[in-house]
Amino acid sequence: MTIHDEHPFAAPVADRDPVRRFRGRLASPITIITAGDADERTGLTVSSLMVAEGEPSRSYALIGPTTDLFLAIEETGRFVVHILQEGHGPLADVFAGLRPSPGGLFIDCDVTQSPYGPVLTDLPNRLYCSYLSGEEETYSVLVEGIIEQIELTDLRDPLVYFRGKYRPLST
Repeated sequence: MTIHDEHPFAAPVADRDPVRRFRGRLASPITIITAGDADERTGLTVSSLMVAEGEPSRSYALIGPTTDLFLAIEETGRFVVHILQEGHGPLADVFAGLRPSPGGLFIDCDVTQSPYGPVLTDLPNRLYCSYLSGEEETYSVLVEGIIEQIELTDLRDPLVYFRGKYRPLST
């Protein structure tokens, strides 16, 4: 139940950043990117992601330069990109730091360790990437990775972020 149609503390429309408002009108895929070894796993919900076909194919993600994830990617040189689907909104919130997770990010996940980092086994659509470069762009680092391996299964309702909310694509 809610008593507000909109966020009660949101700035008036005229005062909101127009770039951010435009970005909010773009439906974005919800992914969790993980990196690190079995002793120091980390991950982050990322919606600013692109994949480019080619030889070799590449992934591009915008990640905060001071996040544990970016530091782990720089240190290990590898990472895993997982696609979320309908029903994974709470998991996305945990990895985004919006929902508490006593015991750590991975406490409620079935995880196996790969040479590229932690693999969330309940998220079977994934890329395994080698880190190529990180270019600082505004408030983020554009992380470029070479796609080394891909795992795909049927995905009917990927989770997207649109106008400030997680939604299944079919909605």
